[in-house]
Amino acid sequence: MVIIRLSRSGSKQKPYYNVVVQDSRKRRDGRFIERVGFYNPMAQSGSETIRLNEERIAYWKGHGAQISETMTRIIKLQAKGPAGLEAMKQKDAKKAEAKKAEKAASAEPVAEEAAAPAEEAAAPAEEAAAPAEEAAAPAEEAPKED
Repeated sequence: MVIIRLSRSGSKQKPYYNVVVQDSRKRRDGRFIERVGFYNPMAQSGSETIRLNEERIAYWKGHGAQISETMTRIIKLQAKGPAGLEAMKQKDAKKAEAKKAEKAASAEPVAEEAAAPAEEAAAPAEEAAAPAEEAAAPAEEAPKED
């Protein structure tokens, strides 16, 4: 089966995607049949973010090619124009911030739980020391008989 999907390139933390027509059995970044465009999510404002050859995409769809979920989203965004891209970037940024906040919130209870066992471990040590002190105290208080 032939599929239209993204093939990642670019360096670490700076992705750049080629839109390719590829056999679905091939690796994501492997051999492809045809390159039909690109998507640069890290593009600066004013520079081109998406370029798709819609004629070739229509050709491949007509010949039975499937489109990945991400590519479907990107095709819809291109139809909306630059305003759609900006809206998508803002939505993705909000989603990333929410995920960071959720992760930070889940990390705080874990830190508190880690502190709680340490306190509990200290409490039995104090209790163990208390009986030893009690045992020593009665020996000192015992009256001496001559």
